[in-house]
Amino acid sequence: MPFATLDVAQEILPIDLTALLAVFMGISIVLIPVLGITARFALKPTVEALSRFFDKKGSDEAVSILERRMALIEQQVESIDSNVKRLVETAEFDQKLAAPPPSPTQISGPSSDE
Repeated sequence: MPFATLDVAQEILPIDLTALLAVFMGISIVLIPVLGITARFALKPTVEALSRFFDKKGSDEAVSILERRMALIEQQVESIDSNVKRLVETAEFDQKLAAPPPSPTQISGPSSDE
C-alpha cells in the first residue's frame, strides 16, 4: 500500500479515563512493593558505605581534636612545672635572707685551742 492511499482523517477515539486509572492503580499495587524491595537491597550497601565513611571521618576529627587538647595540656603542665620550680627557688632564697646572720664563731667554726 502506498502512503498516498492512507486515510489521514482517521477517527481519534476518546480516552477512557476510568479504565486508564484502574490499570495504573492495578500495576502500582504490584510495582510499588517490588520497587521498594529492590531499592532496599540496591541502596543498603551504599548507605552502609556512606555511614562508615562519615563515622570514620568523625572519629578522625575527634582524634585530631584530642591530640590538640593533649598538646595544650602538656604545655600547661610544663608551664606549671617551671612556675613551681621558680617558686621553690624564690622560697629558698627568702628563707636564706630571713635567717639571722651567722655569728663570727659560727663562721670560723669551733676553736680547737684547748
